Amino acid sequence: MAPGDTICKEMIESCIAYADYEMATSSADLRVSPLRKAATCLGGNLKTSSTSDVQNLLECPVCMNLMCPPIYQCPNGHTLCAYCKARVHNSCPTCRGELGNIRCLALEKVAESLELPCKYQIMGCPDIFPYYIKLKHEKNCKYRPYNCVYAGAECSVTGDIPLLVMHLKNDHKVDMHDGCSFNHRYVKSNPQEIDNATWMLTVFNCFGRQFCLHFEAFQIGMAPVYMAFMRFMGSEDEARQFSYSLEVGGNGRKLTWQGIPRSIRDSHKKVRDSQDGLIIQRDMALFFSGGDQQELKLKVAGRIWKEQ
Repeated sequence: MAPGDTICKEMIESCIAYADYEMATSSADLRVSPLRKAATCLGGNLKTSSTSDVQNLLECPVCMNLMCPPIYQCPNGHTLCAYCKARVHNSCPTCRGELGNIRCLALEKVAESLELPCKYQIMGCPDIFPYYIKLKHEKNCKYRPYNCVYAGAECSVTGDIPLLVMHLKNDHKVDMHDGCSFNHRYVKSNPQEIDNATWMLTVFNCFGRQFCLHFEAFQIGMAPVYMAFMRFMGSEDEARQFSYSLEVGGNGRKLTWQGIPRSIRDSHKKVRDSQDGLIIQRDMALFFSGGDQQELKLKVAGRIWKEQ
């Protein structure tokens, strides 16, 4: 970092520490002076300053995220976000001094002047946003990483689709199948153990994309059921380009389901709880299995197609 940049950062912190003093002066001074002082420290032009240095100033030292108003500071000028202020029990995480309720108005003004690229720029997002809009955009950016779709265990892995496919195959040992039609068999020796839920995941490579077939046991109210549903490994808009059907039967009866696969942007639990799939009551599942009430033997057939 150039010597001038170091001096500039020190001057900004001095300006920030001075902001609380100015709160005791006239309201007109309060509206003007913090921004003017910050701009002077940055050479009179915020847009020509080092964006990365300013971003560093806006980084909360506790959670490491960019700070949104209200931004707080201790009497020594050390800043942190409002969320973390409530977590540190009124003790500055930098100098351990008492925090109080001092707003860092100068830094809030500096933040308002910034325009920054989305943090998912490296993943393809081309947009640049004003600082506050950027933070809201990133929560729903279509280029943000996807979460692991394996719901049988808590998994914190995120990434793009190729990374997640390899992760499912290598780490979760998920079955991978090529083709757009399937005929699966699910067996459970004790179908009464609804609390020990049957849970299975199969990934299909179809039309050059990946689809996840979920099958599990859970309860709707007090009623034990089995459910099969499909999720698409991609965005909501892409998912709407496809449809799928599921069929289960036996003893001369069958149930069918047709729908649009849900994007993996929707969590496994959200799709399951919305009952957006083929639902089979346990008694009916046992009837399909042969009716002896001793073992679950279900055959689930299905296919995936692309809408024209």
